[in-house]
Amino acid sequence: MEQTILGPESFRTLLRRHAATVTVVTAPGAPPVGFTATSFTSVSLRPPLVSFCLDRGSSSWPTLADASHVGVHLLGEDQQEIARTFATSGIDRFAAHTDWRLGPHGVPLLTSPVAWLLCRVTERVTAGDHAIVLAEPVDGQHDESGRPLVYHMGGYGSIAREAA
Repeated sequence: MEQTILGPESFRTLLRRHAATVTVVTAPGAPPVGFTATSFTSVSLRPPLVSFCLDRGSSSWPTLADASHVGVHLLGEDQQEIARTFATSGIDRFAAHTDWRLGPHGVPLLTSPVAWLLCRVTERVTAGDHAIVLAEPVDGQHDESGRPLVYHMGGYGSIAREAA
């Protein structure tokens, strides 16, 4: 029995039903790079590891392919414009979004996300047309009161908190 493979459009349509926290990944470079990702996830507690995926054909990939450290920013519900800026191709994303600073290892850190992690890249795994980047968090901060920005069905939203 021959097994069929789900086509790219059907695959994308199905995965739009998956709600994901919106992250911006940044890396040092001249100029620095950054992109919006919904593929961020925790991988391991011992040792602490996270991952995100990036299309190897993207303009950010050449820098990410060599970066030793990256910043991962979990955006807040009020940061839709930042998500859009870092998802836009063909622009200088850091010139368009000026609210950032250089952190350790030259990693650009965005101001006021719900949480951010400074990570050391440990491995890059080729997976189809993407790379899975594994990274070890070495520093980070979070905002107790912040609510995350989520992406679902092609749009941005937030999570309502239930009364305690």
